[in-house]
Amino acid sequence: MDILSFLLISLKLLFFFYEFAFAIDSISSSESIRDGGTTLVSVDGRFELGFFSPGSSKNRYVGIWYKKVPVKTVVWVANRINPINDSSGVLMINSTGSPVVVMMQNKTVVWSANSTKEGKSSVVLQLLNSGNLVLRDEQSSGDRFSSYLWQSFDYPCDTLLPEMKLGWDLKTGLERRLSSWKSPDDPSPGDFTCGVELQGNPEIFMWKGSNKFYRDGPWNGITFSGSPDLSHNSIVELNFVNNEDELFYTFNLVDKSMFSIIVMNITRYLRERLTWSETTQNWNVDSYVPRDYCDSYGVCGAYGNCITTQSPICQCLEGFKPKSTGYRDWSEGCVRNKALNYSKLDGFIKFNRLKLPEATNSWVNKSMNLEQCRVKCLENSSCMAYSNLDIRGRGNGCAIWFGELIDIKQNSNNVQDLFIRMSASELGTKEGPKMKIVVIVTTTAAVAGVLLVGYYIYKSRTNLGNITLFAFTKQSTLDQ
Repeated sequence: MDILSFLLISLKLLFFFYEFAFAIDSISSSESIRDGGTTLVSVDGRFELGFFSPGSSKNRYVGIWYKKVPVKTVVWVANRINPINDSSGVLMINSTGSPVVVMMQNKTVVWSANSTKEGKSSVVLQLLNSGNLVLRDEQSSGDRFSSYLWQSFDYPCDTLLPEMKLGWDLKTGLERRLSSWKSPDDPSPGDFTCGVELQGNPEIFMWKGSNKFYRDGPWNGITFSGSPDLSHNSIVELNFVNNEDELFYTFNLVDKSMFSIIVMNITRYLRERLTWSETTQNWNVDSYVPRDYCDSYGVCGAYGNCITTQSPICQCLEGFKPKSTGYRDWSEGCVRNKALNYSKLDGFIKFNRLKLPEATNSWVNKSMNLEQCRVKCLENSSCMAYSNLDIRGRGNGCAIWFGELIDIKQNSNNVQDLFIRMSASELGTKEGPKMKIVVIVTTTAAVAGVLLVGYYIYKSRTNLGNITLFAFTKQSTLDQ
């Protein structure tokens, strides 16, 4: 190693130790973070908080980014709606104990955390190793969500970090949604949002404005029926919690040294899972949605099955036909070949490898088995389909759908069975082999029974005739 290389390495090491030695991860009510000055750095050095300007913009924002990633990757922005147009910004804790961002030139508050909890003592604002910015009592340990007076994880921007919850605190009514940036230069909320829809069988939706744009499908105990980008892999572990207090999706990293995030993007791939590559020194796209035209919400209408390999890509499910004639408007969907009886005379056809229908109009029961689920659905004339709620093991729980079934897509990765209500006269399309066997056996038995009875009657009559003839012959002989 030459002297120049040795000096460069030594300088880098000195800079690293200097930076580490003087880095702080928290401030108290008597301290502040000024634009162009000190930043907050998490203890493990993974995340950093400070002032920044996005893209080519000159506006200033308070944000959190990966410190260890050379490509500036901002994961959270405080004042995303109200930028500062100069370098006078200060992040501090105000007299009421809430974090605020202030424009010092005119003392204008451009952002406030608005904590609803009050501290028992003096408070500190701390950047955790998870990337979560928290306000807590100075005496608390700072390692439990419930102990925080406020946390940035409750107010996500466009990025879902490991351990961050996407969904609802049902006790307080707090909803955590992702929202895209307007542009690379403007972090204010864009047109696209992503969150968990409150319904009997919850799902993750993406909206464009107020219109549904994409749907992941119901959770089946392992993953979402229509979303490979959220599926289990060697990098992340998924968790979907649905109880009386909370409803949320989250993920954790298997290898804690890795960097992996979910981002609401502003490109045509609206939601991406990104993983940092040390080899390429860039973010790799592991998966994304929408993947194809079939991911567009409700593109094939009611009872239409979107199949990317078919032409047209919209096909009616078996037992249904296109509603429109001539030029087919697939938004009108499909109708049944044969009308339902809306009684126990109806039956069910089993379909699999489908992205399950939208579950907005649905009902679930965690303790029912599949047979009980079938009976429950059959008793309700509005019930159009049912399935197991959880497919782990042999399957358990019950999910039933009411009304028309919409936003179905052929999905070879989904092994969950869906049972769709059909007229009894339509059941042969899927259950034909079993029914034919039953009919053949029954018919054969009936015919055999008739033949046996006929043969018995024939034999009986024949024997009776022989007996009569014998008696007549014998009598004639005696008379002689």
